[in-house]
Amino acid sequence: MLTTERHQLILALLKEQGTIKLQDLVEQMNASESTIRRDLVQLEEMKALKRVHGGAALLKQKGLEPSINEKRHAYHSEKQQIGKLAASYIDNGDCVYLDAGTTILEMIPFIKEKNVTVLTNGLMHLPLLMEADIKTFLVGGKLKIATNAIVGTQAVQFLSDYRFDKCFLGMNGIHPDYGLTTPDPDEALLKMRAIQLSNKSYVLADSSKLFETTFARVGTIEEATIITDANDEEAVLTLRKHSNVKVVTP
Repeated sequence: MLTTERHQLILALLKEQGTIKLQDLVEQMNASESTIRRDLVQLEEMKALKRVHGGAALLKQKGLEPSINEKRHAYHSEKQQIGKLAASYIDNGDCVYLDAGTTILEMIPFIKEKNVTVLTNGLMHLPLLMEADIKTFLVGGKLKIATNAIVGTQAVQFLSDYRFDKCFLGMNGIHPDYGLTTPDPDEALLKMRAIQLSNKSYVLADSSKLFETTFARVGTIEEATIITDANDEEAVLTLRKHSNVKVVTP
């Protein structure tokens, strides 16, 4: 099979499946692993796909953001582990900012025994925070229905009246060159302000967000500790050259 034919088949499979494993490509094309790896490198350089641990994935549209239901069911086990590790960095008496997001949500069951004060822009967090009897303040501003988050300039102004020991943020893209990014500029401004107002900042993201970039920049990866899973070892090793990275163990 010619190189161009392999490339066309790889892209066709990705369009159909979203992700594909290296070994599946080797078997389907009856080619060597080194040949398929070389194909994936070439296609990544052409910005046709993104290489991930053990295979490849479609590039994500910069401004496209999954719905809250889509996020909730994706990488759920990894998010639970990340949330548990993140919660371990909260000390008794801390005042913390919890960003909206499904990975941040997974922290709450692990902080209910701690004497903390929470400010959040995540409406989805409220039932668990109330159930755990955690002292909670809600950011005021514009409701973004797709992510159940309070955003906008009013939210940024509201946040500016507070200071935090720690903030915990979700992020759609984490890249050593392009930094921390999210699809929505309104959310980017709020995340940026939270980092500025916090003594320590943590970004919680499963490994599918590593080496991704989206539309609006939040900051550099040096500005926060990144908490992720071990599913993309190559990406983690690269990020560790630029930032403090904590990896959950299964």
